Amino acid sequence: MIREVFMPALSSTMTEGKIVSWVKSPGDKVERGETVVIVESDKADMDVESFHEGILAAIVVEAGGVAPVGNAIALLAETEAEIEEAKQRAASGTAGGAEPAAAAAYSAEPAATMAAAVAAETGQNGSSATARSDRPIVSPRARKLAKELKVDLSGLQGSGPHGRIVAEDIERAAGKTPAPAAPAATPAPAVAAPAPAPAPRPAVAAPAPAPVPAVPGQVVALNTLQQAVVRNMVASLAVPTFRVGYTITTDNLDALYKQIKSKGVTMTALLAKAVAVTLKKHPIVNAAYTEQGIQYNGSINVAVAVAMEDGGLITPVLRGADQLDIYSLSRSWQDLVARSRSKQLQPEEYNSGTFTLSNLGMFGVDRFDAILPPGQGGILAIGAARPTVVATADGMMGVKRQMQVNLTADHRIIYGADGAAFLKDLANLIENDPQSLTL
Repeated sequence: MIREVFMPALSSTMTEGKIVSWVKSPGDKVERGETVVIVESDKADMDVESFHEGILAAIVVEAGGVAPVGNAIALLAETEAEIEEAKQRAASGTAGGAEPAAAAAYSAEPAATMAAAVAAETGQNGSSATARSDRPIVSPRARKLAKELKVDLSGLQGSGPHGRIVAEDIERAAGKTPAPAAPAATPAPAVAAPAPAPAPRPAVAAPAPAPVPAVPGQVVALNTLQQAVVRNMVASLAVPTFRVGYTITTDNLDALYKQIKSKGVTMTALLAKAVAVTLKKHPIVNAAYTEQGIQYNGSINVAVAVAMEDGGLITPVLRGADQLDIYSLSRSWQDLVARSRSKQLQPEEYNSGTFTLSNLGMFGVDRFDAILPPGQGGILAIGAARPTVVATADGMMGVKRQMQVNLTADHRIIYGADGAAFLKDLANLIENDPQSLTL
């Protein structure tokens, strides 16, 4: 029997995907759950695995090509006798789009788990919809972590959907305290990672495409990441927002940063920690609007905007930032940034934020307004800290380092007094008690 490998929906907004590279070549044997191809989604490169055993008979969409979600990108043959027929189908262009159930099964939405995918694709030939191989189902991130921590996957019970082994399971097995997970329901478009692949990705990942040089008079097409940013920004226009600013003296925070910088602590982590601690006192600023009412989030997940070298931006998320110590938070941030640059983030690592930071201070920008991300209640724009002549408490003149911050908030749930109170407490923490961020 010849089966089609479909272009999966790796995010809730994805309508088409680009083939980054094929892990398997025509004629290669493919095991169930083994990575076949790497696809570029809106903001990351994701492994796509096979739900069946067979032989990769023909590739319909070559590396670099683009296909709509649900369209066939390759053909999988059960036997060698079917390979020639599959090649003819691919050559004639008769490899059609996915059936609705099968296309949905490949979706990365939480409801479309691996079991649903197997049900959609195997139901036609009468095989069991819930049949699973004896191999453990392991997320790519968990497999990588298991190798680093030398954790044996055999016999390990997974806490993910349908027994899937996730990174938190590996950390528990290694005796480490897992980082707090994102809440089960968040107003942001939550996208679960696609069904994990037992086979690891090849050691050498596909290189990120080089930025397209600007040529006067030429129109350069947006890449998938830039298109995702466009959709989010347009969606933000429908939200009534207001902006409120505050001037914060950073002398004490700067002094603390100099003390602990050598230990791997970043200023981004310090600011994220300060914001997370303050959000704990102001849950309404960490909430989001829904048609049913105000969605109060059970976790404080601070997203931080990062510009990508090939265009667009991504927002890696520090999940449970209020509960992590500053050293763990800094390590997590450095790991997230490194993997975001190579497009290795899992969807939940960039779309589960409940509040966002946008820091242009490193570019010397002293003030700016940020656009509210869809599904969140607020975003904080942070400018550069500059030496400023100010009047001191004793009536004298002095020089202090000050930075401007501007909060953009959803006025449907957050009012001016809420935003002002949040900024006042944030300023008090940074100015008078930054040492508490290290506790």
